[in-house]
Formats: sequence, structure tokens, C-alpha cells
Amino acid sequence: MTGDRDIKHMKWWGWGVDGVAFHHHDKPAFAPFVKEAVHLDLSTAQAVVPPELESLPVPVPKLTDAFAAQLVEVVGADHVHTDTLDRIVHTYGKSLRDLVRLRRAVIPRIPDVVLYPADEEQVRAIVDLAVAEDAVIIPFGGGTNISGSLEPPADETRPVLSVDLGRMNKVLDIDAESGLARIQAGTLGPDLEEQLGARGWTMGHFPDSFTHSTVGGWVATRSSGMQSDKYGDIADITRGLRLVVPGDVCVLRPLPSTATGPSVREMVLGSEGRLGIITEVTVQVHRLPEQRVIIGYLFPSWEAGLAAMQEIAASDAAPIVTRVSDANETKFSFSTSKAKPGLNLSGKIQKGLFTVLEKRGWDMSKVCLSFIGYEGAKSHVAYEKKLVKAIVGRHGGIVVGTGPGRLYDQKKFDTPYLRDFLLDRGAAGDVSETAAPWSRLMEVYDNTVAAAQRAYEEIGHPGWIMCHLSHSYHSGACLYFTFAFVHGEEDPLGEYDVVKSAIQQSFVDHGGTLSHHHAVGTEHSRWLEQDISAPGVAMINGVLGTIDPGRNFNPEKITGH
Repeated sequence: MTGDRDIKHMKWWGWGVDGVAFHHHDKPAFAPFVKEAVHLDLSTAQAVVPPELESLPVPVPKLTDAFAAQLVEVVGADHVHTDTLDRIVHTYGKSLRDLVRLRRAVIPRIPDVVLYPADEEQVRAIVDLAVAEDAVIIPFGGGTNISGSLEPPADETRPVLSVDLGRMNKVLDIDAESGLARIQAGTLGPDLEEQLGARGWTMGHFPDSFTHSTVGGWVATRSSGMQSDKYGDIADITRGLRLVVPGDVCVLRPLPSTATGPSVREMVLGSEGRLGIITEVTVQVHRLPEQRVIIGYLFPSWEAGLAAMQEIAASDAAPIVTRVSDANETKFSFSTSKAKPGLNLSGKIQKGLFTVLEKRGWDMSKVCLSFIGYEGAKSHVAYEKKLVKAIVGRHGGIVVGTGPGRLYDQKKFDTPYLRDFLLDRGAAGDVSETAAPWSRLMEVYDNTVAAAQRAYEEIGHPGWIMCHLSHSYHSGACLYFTFAFVHGEEDPLGEYDVVKSAIQQSFVDHGGTLSHHHAVGTEHSRWLEQDISAPGVAMINGVLGTIDPGRNFNPEKITGH
């Protein structure tokens, strides 16, 4: 049985684990890029030291002795925590807003107690006690959420319980004939793939947060992974689940398809802990592929790259990854290349290639880098690579090989560390993503970039925005934007709101959704009605109000009520 101290929590003030951080000393193009992009001089910028944990204003827990004793009786004294570190770690997710508030000691409400149940029976007991006590229950997986889905309401006067499922971290069973695996909800991505891989299987779900996020968290936020083009997002992968509600367990059997009225499974997907606590998920799994390869490509323009991705999505090819970066993100990617040539497009290799392309008439300021991935039998991979190469060629692109693809695979989970690096030096960096039909994708892109630039002018700081297409579908694709600017000291979150709001409003104004895979939480709830209409919001509130009339489960997330 996993002990509480064996559970892998991230550092309380930033992303990832202590001792791991982004650095640029071996990336000679990075500092000049940052100076040009956001006017931040890394040669003089001083990194801010995070505050001491002991300096944070942590109030005494709001727990009666009798209630605390009941909780201890359920999970044991060793699994009931009221210490400062545990409570702070479970207060926020890892959004820029969360980290700025933590570093400035803006913590209006924190959990009163953190509980680590060992199994579903203990979760049921916690839920029933909490509802009887009229306490607030906030399920906690890995704490990676960036949409405000974890924080207690600032004015909450009831006791707040954070229920950490980290001890529930096992693959319970694999139905090999059906390709289904039963998994406890607190299982982290790496632990899941290790347990599946030891038996020859993979789930194929690799979100950016993979290293630190859990199966239950993926379901609760409708997560997508980097290989969702083949495996589907978590809504496609999830076949069954178990959800603890007051006095009972909602059990959804892992059926391949069903016509039993409105989908309860769909209600739980993306519910962010508002309907109960997910304890177990049954997912589709696949045999480990014979071959896996990620190949880099270059396109002469963003428009050409998008057109190629659209044709690939409509073709007989079925890659696991179809990703293309715009010119700005391509410049950023090249800036993070290490000085030593090898796996990446750097140094003499890049210069030589660019010289050849310039002679062909390419405008190198518009070049777009793409990664496309393939899995399966060697013959199948070869077939798909041939199909894609022809499509890429029809749109003026070229193949640059497996070197950049190997680098992509090695670094794909490291980007959040860069956000912390910039934040340490007074720069705000964050992401917003959307999905839109192919027919409106360029409209969303162009208007979002323009909206961000107007926002930078409004706050009076130069800023940067870049984008990549991250997931392709039959009818459209996901556009994933990253933006950054050097914030002022007086009101960094006010400035951030101006930029973030401009980007989000552009999404819904031009045919996109408020979020493709980062959930709603509190960060995006103001756009929900524009996204799904007022009757749609009323339906959600009707379900939430029926299942949780006392607002005990993670209140104010999704709809703001």
C-alpha cells in the first residue's frame, strides 16, 4: 500500500519537482529570442526567490474535534493531514494565476484538511460524513489543472476537505479479449503506462501534464493527449467508471456502445468533481506497437501547413500526431535548440538547410515546423509515411527526418518548466486553446493573434503570441496558443486578465470553443453561455442542482454557481 509520503506531489510554488528546471545556458539563441519577443534581457534579469512556506498566511483548520475524529476513524490518523505544506499543495492548481497568487501570498481560502483514502469504501465514508457535516469536498489528482478547477471558493465558511486519491494508484485488471483495463482514479500517467507496459499494453494518452496528472483528473477535465489523433481523447478512451455520490456509487459498465437515453458517462466526463468522486475508470487499451516514429517536416507557410493537416485528416493515413507550428512558434522552437548539433535543427545543419530553401524561393521568416507521428507494424508505418510525404509535398513541404522528432519526444513534457523560468524573471507566459471547424480555423487564428496584439497595446507592454495545431479531426482541429509578456509589478493579474480575456473572447466570437482540453473551472466559466447557449447552461445547472443540492461537491466550478 502506498504511504502518503510516497505520493509524488509537485513543488508548492511551481511546476514539477524540486531540482528540475529550465535553463538556457546551452541554448545560445534563446536569450536573443526572448529579448526580441518580449524585451526581457536575460543577462540582467534576476530570478525571484520563492517565498518561504512558513511566511504564508495559513489559518487554523475549520474542523470541529468531533468531525476530525470521525475522519480519522475512516482513513486512519496517518492519512489525515492538517500541516501547512499539505494544505497549500492542495489549494490551487498550476495556472499562471495560481502561481502568481501563491508567490504573493494571496490565499483567501485553503483546504482545512487533506485526506488520503485507500479505497472506494473509504471514499464513500468520507463523502457521507462530509455531506452530513455540510462540508465542501474537492477531489484532488495530480494538481496540474490550469483552469481554476481546484481552489475553494474565497468566501466559503464551511469546512473544506481535499480528498487526494494518490494511494489509489493501481491497474486492477486487464480484459485482454476486449482491450479494456480497470484503473484506480489516482494513478499517475507514468505509473499507469509502466503497469500497462509490463503486460504489453498502452493506453496511448499523453497530455502535456502526463508526468504529474492522474486518470481520474483526465476524466474529470475531458483531457486530450498528444496522440489523440489515433487513440482519441479521454472521452473516447473512457468506457466505464465508478463515481461515489452521497449514499451510493454510480456504476457505468464498460460497454462498447449503448442507446440508453442521455449519456450519464458524458455527464461525468468534464464534471470537475461537481457530481461526486471518480474512484475507478475502465479504459480502452492497445497492444504496444511494433514501431513508433515521429518525423519532422517544414512547410513554407502556416497556411500550407494547415492545408496539409486537413488533407491528412481526410486521407487513408491515420497518424498518432499531426502537429504544425506557426512561424512564431517555429522561431521559438529553433531558439531552444542546444549549441551542439545532433538530434535537432541547429547550427550548421539548420543554416545549410535554410540556405538551400532560400534558393528555392522560400521566405524563411514564414517557415513552419511540423511533427507527424506513426505507430504500428513496420509495413503499416511505411505505408502511412509514404501517404503523408506525398501530401506534404503537394503543399510545398519537405521532410527533415527523425532527428527533430526524437527531440520532440524527449522534451514534450518539459514546456511548463519554461513558464516558471519566465515567471521567476517577471514575465507572464500562459496558454489558451480552442477547436474550430476547418472552414473557420484561419479566421480564429488571425483574429486571435490580432486580439492579443491589441491587448498588449492596452496594457502597455510588448508581447508575444504563437500557435500550433495540436489535434486534427474530420471536421476541424485544435489551435493551441502560447502568449507571453513582461508584466508590471503593481497588478500582474489585472494585465494578464486583459490579454487572456481578449484571446478567449476571440475564440467564441469566431467559431471556436472556450476550451478544447483544459476544462472550464473558474477561469473559463464566464464564456460558457456563449459556448453552449443559455439553455445548455440551464441543463448543466439542473443536473448539478439535482445531484448536489447542498453544493458540497467542488462548488462554483464550470457554471460559477
